[in-house]
Amino acid sequence: MPEITAQLVKQLRELTGAGMMECKSALLEANGDIAQAQVVLRKRGLATAAKKASRATRQGLIGSYIHPGAQLGVLVEVNCESDFVARTDEFKQLVHDIAMQIAAADPQYIRREDVPPEVLEKEREIQRARALAEGKPEKVVDKIVEGRLAKFFEEVCLYDQPFIKDNSLTVGQLIAGKIAQVGENITVSRFARFKVGDRASGDSPTGA
Repeated sequence: MPEITAQLVKQLRELTGAGMMECKSALLEANGDIAQAQVVLRKRGLATAAKKASRATRQGLIGSYIHPGAQLGVLVEVNCESDFVARTDEFKQLVHDIAMQIAAADPQYIRREDVPPEVLEKEREIQRARALAEGKPEKVVDKIVEGRLAKFFEEVCLYDQPFIKDNSLTVGQLIAGKIAQVGENITVSRFARFKVGDRASGDSPTGA
């Protein structure tokens, strides 16, 4: 069994924000490999998030981000279960990061299930026609289309987008990690993105 030093545990904690015991446990499972330990913590976070997904989130914060120059701004509502968690610095930072993500990456929806069926079907038809036009064999076209739809979700769905501060995880994985950290369910419920001169930007399909 590898020696898990306090310095190694501290390093993982600084990288992930997870608790000391969680970090030590993950390092033991990963045989002292920091990168693999981060993967272990991420998987645990997803499992914890799945367990808490049905729990109501009636507290939270409305965050904002105005890009330098005041030509682009975002409002986002992020919810949690208690006012106590909503007041923590960790939660406030998460809300700010999500607002910045929306400003930078311009998602159209929050989750995959928010994409209207007609929009998804149209995209599927476009990608199928594209694959056939490229001369792809009929038997592999469906697989190619599904792969390109995954890329489509990465572009238009907030939870599927690579996190702008760390492209190794998605926004959904970032939120899952915070759920594991604070012990409460966390959800993004709506957002609005405003860009000067773009009349459609504030009319997000996720807005109230």
